Amino acid sequence: MDTEGIKLFVLAADKLNISAAGRELGMPPAVASARLAKLEKAVGADLLHRSTRKVALSTEGAEFLPFAREILAQENAAMAAMGFGNEHVSGTLRFTASSTFAQQYIVPLVPAFLEKYPGINLDLRLSDMELDLIQGSFDLALRDSVLPDSNLKARKLADDVRVFCASSDYLAKWGTPEHPVDLHSHQLIAFKSQATITLAGPKGEKGQFNPRGSQNRLIIDDGSSYKIATMAGAGVAIHSLWSVHQELSEGSLVRVLPDYRMGAEPALWLVYPKSNALSAKVRVFIDFLVERIGQKPPWMT
Repeated sequence: MDTEGIKLFVLAADKLNISAAGRELGMPPAVASARLAKLEKAVGADLLHRSTRKVALSTEGAEFLPFAREILAQENAAMAAMGFGNEHVSGTLRFTASSTFAQQYIVPLVPAFLEKYPGINLDLRLSDMELDLIQGSFDLALRDSVLPDSNLKARKLADDVRVFCASSDYLAKWGTPEHPVDLHSHQLIAFKSQATITLAGPKGEKGQFNPRGSQNRLIIDDGSSYKIATMAGAGVAIHSLWSVHQELSEGSLVRVLPDYRMGAEPALWLVYPKSNALSAKVRVFIDFLVERIGQKPPWMT
């Protein structure tokens, strides 16, 4: 039986949301729906009732749920018996991530991980320029989107909220934008090449903002320098909340257009090559990062 389908069903039953369960497992909504339908065909019953507005557990689904949980528990026990989750796992793990994120959240955790798993060595390649996972022979990568590559799989680490912000000195000089259209008359700082952004307003209205159609006086490909330039008053910038939540709290940066949400639930993903068996060293590192960062992201508190 498809244990990934069972895992999807258990998550969907807990969340009563198939799309949200799929996202947590790195599946697009259409893939999650098809995976669940395949499981229902295998067991010969509808496990979840769907409507346009809600999802509910069926009678058969409620009966199957405890067995589904037991199947997953047995799978975890079997994997542990083969060394997965075992503290004696060994080998060198090659990991690539944004240097800005890693400096703030991952590198400080490295000593605790190495102490917990003395047989594992970490080879960290940190850069705000995205490195190719396959060509670089990496075991694991941190990405701010799920890559459309059939050779990769992903597990969600945490939500990645994006915000407009600027320094108070900049806003005092240039004024505070009150509508996305106002941004076109402001100095903007671009991080590498930015694509068109979908915005949702306070009343649910939809719109788009194209940074390339504005005054991009400064383009930077390094996350730390990008934040420093924003704090120095070079312009309005789009930052991930994980990068600037402390500066916003302290007041060294000010949120701009706070009533507008960007994108469709962006997230941070741990991406790895698709294979029949995820190596123990990768599994324990993923679990470690999800436990230490993903369960209670500091920027979401």
